[in-house]
Amino acid sequence: MKSLVLRLFAAAAATAVAVSGCDAVMPGALDRPDTPVTTTGVGPGVTAETVKVVFVGVDLQRTSELTGFRSVDAGDPQAQVKALETWVNANGGIAGRRMQAVFRSYEASNDSPAAEEKLCNQVTQDDQAFAVVLTGQFQSNARPCYAQRRTLMLDATLVATDQKTYQQLAPYLWAASYPAYDEFVTAFLRTLSARQFFAGPVGVVAADTPSNRNAFDTVVAPYLREAKVTPTVAWVDTTDLGTLNAGLNQGAVAFRSKGIRQVMFLGGARMASFFLTAAAAQDFTARYAISSFDNPSFLVNNPATIPQAALKDMIGIGFNPSQDVPDAKYAFPATDAERACVSIFSAGGQSFKTRENARVALTYCDAARLLHAAARTLGADLNAAAWSDAARSLGRGFQPATGFSGLLGAGRFSAANGYRVLGYEQGCRCFTYLSEEASFGNG
Repeated sequence: MKSLVLRLFAAAAATAVAVSGCDAVMPGALDRPDTPVTTTGVGPGVTAETVKVVFVGVDLQRTSELTGFRSVDAGDPQAQVKALETWVNANGGIAGRRMQAVFRSYEASNDSPAAEEKLCNQVTQDDQAFAVVLTGQFQSNARPCYAQRRTLMLDATLVATDQKTYQQLAPYLWAASYPAYDEFVTAFLRTLSARQFFAGPVGVVAADTPSNRNAFDTVVAPYLREAKVTPTVAWVDTTDLGTLNAGLNQGAVAFRSKGIRQVMFLGGARMASFFLTAAAAQDFTARYAISSFDNPSFLVNNPATIPQAALKDMIGIGFNPSQDVPDAKYAFPATDAERACVSIFSAGGQSFKTRENARVALTYCDAARLLHAAARTLGADLNAAAWSDAARSLGRGFQPATGFSGLLGAGRFSAANGYRVLGYEQGCRCFTYLSEEASFGNG
């Protein structure tokens, strides 16, 4: 077991970004852009005829080869981007301009602040992009870099970004596929409470990041006080492998000594999968609460590194079917938005055996569809601020293909608005949805 722990943590640097990262925005990411915001004129990458949009991707197959972790094939991202470009331009383009889509591959195994600054420079200076679709950019300097260059971001990574972060980087940071972290945490707690998860001593494994700290202080702590629950919290520094390993092992030891039998995860960063292995090495087990931020499919797909006995009775919420449940539990495609995206890709010669194979393509599709939908009312003035105002006016008119229902409006920067109760089913050895759809927001 010890060798499994070491292998898991040794691989973390290469997998945390590439396989569907779930990290939070880290310290230093909240510097407000110093460029004046205006709704008049055009943003970077915009001409009278064209709009430049960069789609960032990571090499999942290469990462799987390096780590030995199983990662389901995500298809040809360049061909997927081309299919989206063709569809957008056949349907009016972006504010009447032809979209020029560029695909840039990012080497996740070499992730560092310097590498992400280099990528930002490539996108904003070499490509001169109006918008960038991000997958797997986790360093603290990434999102502020794009915002400071007035580049619109459609964040297609499972990043635990709270409302405060969106507001501080406004109007440049948006999520077409996933919810704001504050809304998620509220729904997560209510679901666990309804399932009597807080009936005994509770442990919390939490990423020590600004977004996660803020969510804990403003949402989690008050909620648990009201429920008369005093949790034992293991704050984990996810900066590097050493701090991650130390924090998770210390948490497991503390939970074991206090007789804790319920543990929930906050902040993503693959801590659930790492903790399950570290806990087994410390002879600790519990009932766990997880969510889409913890990538349930990864837990199921990697039995050689994830103790499968620990999955029993897991409970939580899911908002990302492609990495939550198999198609046998939630037919693919299931929604109008999913069907629309599958049709777009099919027209471009791209098909997917399962929804999990389409997990990256669907987020690309959400970003392209949101860019297109919000820009329909725009003309000469095409910039991040004008686009943002138009995006909010969509209200419930935009539905993410990656999840369930959508909601945009005043103060909202994330489009996802639907979730379902998620649980592990022993019979199929898979996760399944245990409820109908519920809403994060009420707008």
